[in-house]
Amino acid sequence: MKILKEFKEFAIKGNMFDMAIGIIIGVAFNKIVSSLVNDVLLPAFSMVIGKVNFQTLSIVLQEKQLDANGQIIQELVELKYGNFIQVTLDFFIIALVIFAVVKVINNIRRKGEDVKNETVATPKDIELLTEIRDLLKQRNEK
Repeated sequence: MKILKEFKEFAIKGNMFDMAIGIIIGVAFNKIVSSLVNDVLLPAFSMVIGKVNFQTLSIVLQEKQLDANGQIIQELVELKYGNFIQVTLDFFIIALVIFAVVKVINNIRRKGEDVKNETVATPKDIELLTEIRDLLKQRNEK
């Protein structure tokens, strides 16, 4: 029952919705980055190094073996390092963009905090007690 209570608090506070929105945006962002890498960066990079298709870059460890009837006895075993290069580029682009976003948010936060203003805000409960005290003083003076 304690876990259910904690989950209710988590869901009610809005954290679950914030997390869901973040995940949805992350999935959409992943599609954008994958398209950027697959459709823009890799074709340009492959032209520079000699029109290489990164999807087909691999090292064959064992050829496919067929029997007399043409049935596959042993599947092809290969290391697809081209796909690894592509996924690694995806990762670095996502990491770079997240770094940039966090840096911008931190700069905005720093600008929002006034370092010259050293006054500490009075807590709400102290303000209420002060108001009650002043009201009691006014009542006693009448």
